[in-house]
Amino acid sequence: MNIKIVCVGKLKEKYLKQGIAEYAKRLSKFCKFEIIEVPDEKAPEKLSPAEMEGVKVKEGERILHKIKDKEYVYALAIEGKERSSEEFSKELTQLMTYGHSDLTFVIGGSLGLSPAVLKRAQTKISFGRFTLPHQLMRLVLTEQIYRAFMIEQGSPYHK
Repeated sequence: MNIKIVCVGKLKEKYLKQGIAEYAKRLSKFCKFEIIEVPDEKAPEKLSPAEMEGVKVKEGERILHKIKDKEYVYALAIEGKERSSEEFSKELTQLMTYGHSDLTFVIGGSLGLSPAVLKRAQTKISFGRFTLPHQLMRLVLTEQIYRAFMIEQGSPYHK
């Protein structure tokens, strides 16, 4: 089982790096886990709608270059379907059982994901209507992936 997160931008905060490293270490018992960062597109503070779309397209191209054809892709998007931790665990288990051994989660930049990335994704997932910094979302997602494995095992971690 291979799980990767493709995300826009570099992680700067030490506490987030430490948290992600801890969950990545725990995940190593269950899968090959990696995070791939692609550069964010530098842009001025105020952008026109066309300029915003251009930024998303450029970041989207970088993201798509990191995704192979065989990978099952989850796009993190506010319009995606919300799931409970238990539903997410069951979904991942079913994907793995039915031949999807390469799962990729995509976290866009501050403007979101390009239409091309959203089209490539088999599933859109939302963690609610809150707006979270995409760097913090990496930690939340990594923990939820670990939690999904713990739920599948019947571990008390989830309680």
